[in-house]
Order: sequence, then C-alpha cells, then structure tokens
Amino acid sequence: MDSRLVAAVVLALGVALAGWWVGSGFAQGRAEDRYVTVKGVAEREVEADLALWPMQFVVADDDLGRAQSRMQETSRKVREFLVGQGFQPAEIALQDLSVTDTQANRYGGQPATFRFVVSQTLMVRTDRPQVLFDASQKVGELIEAGVVLSSDGPWAGGPTYLFTTLNDLKPAMIAEATANARAAAEQFAQDSGSPLGPIRRANQGLFVILPRDQAPGVQEERQRAKVVRVVTTVEYLLGD
Repeated sequence: MDSRLVAAVVLALGVALAGWWVGSGFAQGRAEDRYVTVKGVAEREVEADLALWPMQFVVADDDLGRAQSRMQETSRKVREFLVGQGFQPAEIALQDLSVTDTQANRYGGQPATFRFVVSQTLMVRTDRPQVLFDASQKVGELIEAGVVLSSDGPWAGGPTYLFTTLNDLKPAMIAEATANARAAAEQFAQDSGSPLGPIRRANQGLFVILPRDQAPGVQEERQRAKVVRVVTTVEYLLGD
C-alpha cells in the first residue's frame, strides 16, 4: 500500500477519535452542569438528661476563725437543703473553696467592710433534671436561713441543663433529612420536566442543639426542653 495512503488513513482515524473524545467530554460536562441543590431538615424535641447546679455562697468577717466557722455552718445548711430536696450525697461535691484577705494588695483602693471573705461552691450533678429544677425553685428557703448566694463567676445564672445522648438520634435524623432532600429534588425535577439522576455531591451538615423556645436572650443550656436539628445539603444530577 502506498505510504501516503497509509498516512492519510491514520490521520483520518486520529481526527475521528479526537472528535469522539471531545464530543464525549463535552456531553459529560454538560450533564454534570445540569444539577439541582436541595436541603433536607430533620428536627427532634428532646429533654435534658443531665443537670448541673453550682451553688456559690460567701461569708465575710474581720476574724478568719469566725469566718471559717460561719462557712462551715453555711455549708451544712446548703447540704441539708439539697438532701431534703431528694439529692444523694454522691450528687453533691465540693467544687471550690477560697479565702480572700481584702487588706492584702489593695493598691490604695477603698477599704473593704470586712477583712476576710470566704467563698465556697458546691456542685450538684444529677441525671434527674426535673428534681434539680424543682429544688432551684425553692432557693428562697436558703436565703431565709441566712445563706448568702453569690451571682459572680462563670456559673452565674442558675442550673445548666445538658442533652448527652445525641449519638442515639443521629442515624434516624440523617435518614430523615436525606429523604426530605430527595423529596424536594424530585419535586423540582417534576416541575422542570427533567428526570432526576444520581447524587452528584452530598454534605451531611452539623447537628445543633437549640432552645425549644427560641426567643431573644433565651440560652439553650438554661432550658430543659431543647430542639436537635440537622440540615443536609445534596446535589442531584438532572437528565435531559
């Protein structure tokens, strides 16, 4: 066969193959450009299963010995109150104890009323949030008994309520959110007259725990009733 004819045939085949590859790639690219992005939401209303109540109280006196004695009496009153509300001794622990000499390192400030200030924090930790909530509503009994509760520090604001079993909810909630996302994609495909294809990309999203009553200033950790939410983002390919 003439070498020039062979070269022409090879060149023609090369051009044909190149055209096929380009066309195939263009078609694939167009197919991947046709997709819809949808979100699926799943929510659960839950109750806190763990409660923390740091109770900080203080006494002040010019005599350290009297201050310590008064603190012991105050601590006894607080413990008796908590036990009387149904808490077990194992649920009550000493969190912090400090003594401040107000005459030390005053740097020229105004003299304090008392020289020594003794503060103590008892932490109540229980898996019975309802019992803790009920007890917190009766804190006035401690004030009537002469206990001075402090509102300073990171624990100010009362009990903290936590939900600790989120992992038990995750599988079912992810499945629900994904199903909701697909339903939205199917509706979009139906409205646009396009067949719904496979998933192009998916993002599970983050689980968040929110206060059930989402009003301004309401903190999630202060509410026993909470809402768990997850939002999934899914991209579906659309057919021609």
